[in-house]
Amino acid sequence: MDPAAAALPALVALWLLAPWPLLGSARGQFSAGGCTFDDGPGACDYHQDLYDDFEWVHVSAQEPHYLPPDMPQGSYMIVDSSDHDPGEKARLQLPTMKENDTHCIDFSYLLYSQKGLNPGTLNILVRVNKGPLANPIWNVTGFTGRDWLRAELAVSTFWPNEYQVIFEAEVSGGRSGYIAIDDIQVLSYPCDKSPHFLRLGDVEVNAGQNATFQCIATGRDAVHNKLWLQRRNGEDIPVAQTKNINHRRFAASFRLQEVTKTDQDLYRCVTQSELGSGVSNFAQLIVREPPRPIAPPQLLGVGPTYLLIQLNANSIIGDGPIILKEVEYRMTSGSWTETHAVNAPTYKLWHLDPDTEYEIRVLLTRPGEGGTGLPGPPLITRTKCAEPMRTPKTLKIAEIQARHIAVDWESLGYNITRCHTFNVTICYHYFRGHNESKADCLDMDPKAPQHVVNHLPPYTNVSLKMILTNPEGRKESEETIIQTDEDVPGPVPVNSLQGTSFENKIFLNWKEPLDPNGVITQYEVSYSSIRSFDPAVPVAGPPQTVSNLWNSTHHVFMHLHPGTTYQFFIKASTVKGFGPATAINVTTNISAPTLPDYEGVDASLNETATTITVLLRPAQAKGAPISAYQIVVEELHPHRTKREAGAMECYQVPVTYQNAMSGGAPYYFAAELPPGNLPEPAPFTVGDNRTYQGFWNPPLAPRKGYNIYFQAMSSVEKETKTQCVRIATKAAATEEPEVIPDPAKQTDRVVKIAGISAGILVFILLLLVVVLIVKKSKLAKKRKDALGNTRQEMTHMVNAMDRSYADQSTLHAEDPLSITFMDQHNFSPRLPNDPLVPTAVLVLLQEEKMFIMGTTIHFLPYPICRVGDRTGKCTSI
Repeated sequence: MDPAAAALPALVALWLLAPWPLLGSARGQFSAGGCTFDDGPGACDYHQDLYDDFEWVHVSAQEPHYLPPDMPQGSYMIVDSSDHDPGEKARLQLPTMKENDTHCIDFSYLLYSQKGLNPGTLNILVRVNKGPLANPIWNVTGFTGRDWLRAELAVSTFWPNEYQVIFEAEVSGGRSGYIAIDDIQVLSYPCDKSPHFLRLGDVEVNAGQNATFQCIATGRDAVHNKLWLQRRNGEDIPVAQTKNINHRRFAASFRLQEVTKTDQDLYRCVTQSELGSGVSNFAQLIVREPPRPIAPPQLLGVGPTYLLIQLNANSIIGDGPIILKEVEYRMTSGSWTETHAVNAPTYKLWHLDPDTEYEIRVLLTRPGEGGTGLPGPPLITRTKCAEPMRTPKTLKIAEIQARHIAVDWESLGYNITRCHTFNVTICYHYFRGHNESKADCLDMDPKAPQHVVNHLPPYTNVSLKMILTNPEGRKESEETIIQTDEDVPGPVPVNSLQGTSFENKIFLNWKEPLDPNGVITQYEVSYSSIRSFDPAVPVAGPPQTVSNLWNSTHHVFMHLHPGTTYQFFIKASTVKGFGPATAINVTTNISAPTLPDYEGVDASLNETATTITVLLRPAQAKGAPISAYQIVVEELHPHRTKREAGAMECYQVPVTYQNAMSGGAPYYFAAELPPGNLPEPAPFTVGDNRTYQGFWNPPLAPRKGYNIYFQAMSSVEKETKTQCVRIATKAAATEEPEVIPDPAKQTDRVVKIAGISAGILVFILLLLVVVLIVKKSKLAKKRKDALGNTRQEMTHMVNAMDRSYADQSTLHAEDPLSITFMDQHNFSPRLPNDPLVPTAVLVLLQEEKMFIMGTTIHFLPYPICRVGDRTGKCTSI
């Protein structure tokens, strides 16, 4: 049998025989809030927590219960851990109390399990002013036996605060056993076994500082109890230091490190032992935020060495009162900081560096350690620049080239510029010929020790100076004059090139380049032929070069081919070399063709009364191909000076025989032959009565003398050259020749007679109209017969005329244009009836040509031309 179960009846008997009157006499000293649970917790105004996990169970001595027999007898509150899960809690709330000053609460408790297991934990919580539950101020865990144990709660509260004691049973993991409480007493005097705390005062500190609570307690042997500072939200702070004041009083210090606004809360002192616990009143930790300006300082004025600001310290973040104002400033690029106390709304910072950025803040201080707040928002501003300290030193020329100059200068530090923002400018100017000048300024890179001034003209004096400028002023260096180096010259001006052409030479002159870029030392001209009018001239060949001194700007190029285009390249030179070449094309004049030498040679092959046959020999072209050969006939007059064949002027103006007769010219062109008709020597008959290229070659007058000239002509573009030579002379005849009427005069007679006969034949014409209308068909037949007769009759007349010319040149058969004058004009100078008075009249009737001879009408298919018309056109009579 279990010894505990055997001893249970004895314990119950002792409990029933206990001296209850004495207990009742003690209860007479209880204050309100105590309870023996005889009539249940409700009679004592105890309540179950509405938000816990389960309920405390009331055990009544007058009612049977389910507890094991070894549990204590009587009325009390109990929790059976076996009925609940681990961690679940049941809370029993005492009524709210407002005890002023220190008082004591004691109670009985037990934690029992038949197997000695841990039934759970009994926690005592004290809620102040209906605030949140803090951590327990006292607790007991584990098996304590089946006997009741006593504990005390020394509660220190002060009006008008109220508090509430809560008994909490928490089920452990063993889920076995019971937790019970009984005989809760609220005593109006201090506890005997638990120390009482004196009133705990509020603590006020500035944020970031350490806060210290000092708890003073009275009680014997309490210095070895467990001590901590409990925050209202449940956080526990361990004791930092304990100190005995005397044998009944001790002090405990609690320190909170570098508190912030989040640490501001209610705190109380708690001590605990096996016999009970002591708890102080809640004291407030007040954390003050050091003041800090909301706005940055305002800039009122600025200079090279000062800044005038307004503090703007009226609007702050944090707590007051403000007991000190300070201005803190520093260079934004530096590490040092300087602080000045200020007792006015504005402040002027002196002795600052020019063109330097500063950061300015305002500091505010409230009472207490650490009362200086963080600096306010910064005012970042910059002082003005000061005028540069001095003029830059003289420029140093590092390099001189033809078109640029490299310049060195001293390093310009802040002590010279007195401003971080500055410009270094190099200004230059120069004068050149043709009234050309230029002035410009170039911004330099201040960090570069050297700069190059580009785009300068060669061989020119350039004035340079350096200018240091900042927003507050400028300093200029002295001018330095440097001459740029020579360079190759520019091209010879195209418009200055002038070439004068001759047949075998060209005179070329030019001017100096517009940009000599130095001293001209020489000119070089290279030339070569590129094309020629004469196919016999070779144009492919190496160029030739001519050099002239610097003062010679012209040259005559000899031994050139006529009619040939030459390309010239002219370039000038300095000591640096030749510049670019300028090109010009010049064409030599063509030369007159060269005729064979007829001096002392008689070119006459045959001669009649009206003709002379000569031998024509081809000419040689010079510079241009032969364009045409011309036969010129000059009439000899006894009073006219005889032309010399060797020193004569050629006949440049072509004159036809007709124009010569009407204008009285001493010569006429008898023929013009294409060059292809005379590839080799060939005879030609002057006076053969044919037409060559529009020139009529009429029979020569027997009683007149003539000079025969042979001309060769070359013509290219707008240039024509002619060479001529006298090849024969025909003397006047001394015997009476057969009369051959002048065709021009005979034609005039025909015209006159035709005009006289026109009036006589008017009647005949009218009669012919009637006859033709009536007998149209018969007339058609007669017209055909008349055509055949007329052609036969005209053929006989022409043959009779042609027999008067004995010899004809072989050129006539080859030249399709060589026809007789009578064939060309379809006219015979001799008519059948009378050689001097023709009786033929041209009658136009119904678009038909008719030739009337006597009483016979002949129809002709062609018009009868007026004799003497030399234009080559046929004019009907």
